[in-house]
Amino acid sequence: MSTFVLIHGAYHGKWCWEKLAPLLEREGHEAVAVDLPGHGEDGTPVGEVTLQDYTDRVCEVLRRQSGPVVLVGHSLSGIAISQAAEQCPGRIEKLVYLSALLLPNGKSAAEASQEDPESVISESTELDAENGRLVLEDAGITDALYNDCSEEDVERARRMVGPQPLAPLATPVQLTQGNYGGVRRTYVKTLRDRAVSPAVQEKMLAEMPCEKVVSMETGHMSFFADPENLAKNLDSLARL
Repeated sequence: MSTFVLIHGAYHGKWCWEKLAPLLEREGHEAVAVDLPGHGEDGTPVGEVTLQDYTDRVCEVLRRQSGPVVLVGHSLSGIAISQAAEQCPGRIEKLVYLSALLLPNGKSAAEASQEDPESVISESTELDAENGRLVLEDAGITDALYNDCSEEDVERARRMVGPQPLAPLATPVQLTQGNYGGVRRTYVKTLRDRAVSPAVQEKMLAEMPCEKVVSMETGHMSFFADPENLAKNLDSLARL
């Protein structure tokens, strides 16, 4: 059985894995959810958070595990798990990009978002440059992220989502073939996604091929929309 380390995406925290983690544990796996700096219960000032801070937090958690893990990154945290694979590759059995940004060396999340005209998430974000953050408006929750989720999940998100640090978005990933390139990677596509569009997911996979790709008929928040099937897919990817 595997240890899954679960890394949330923008605006979220480890709370977003609350439905998925018990399903993985039911299959005999261990599930470890992480709050990145400036998110969830972590008190780091949002305006001070960098991509290096994200990376250091992930590697810190990986080093506490008994062996190499299956590292799952959702959405924006694709950049965090990529950078962690560069910084501490020996702690990772394989990467799972869950409707996540899968970027080549030298590219930033901000650049990738500009290349996704089908995404509706940017229409519902407010820039707070003075405090180094983005704030997600209600339409971003209902229309872009949770469009196929229950009203209960939407209401919870309204209470729980927080601001997104700006610096990680603007920082290009720095990846080498010797470190990052030696780590196995897989991908979970979300075919009704309105935040990271299916077209952009396909484009990223063409540029950065993965060992295995599975697809789900959900929007962006598959761990709320269809946690049972997501758990089955992750279990299957872990057994490759």
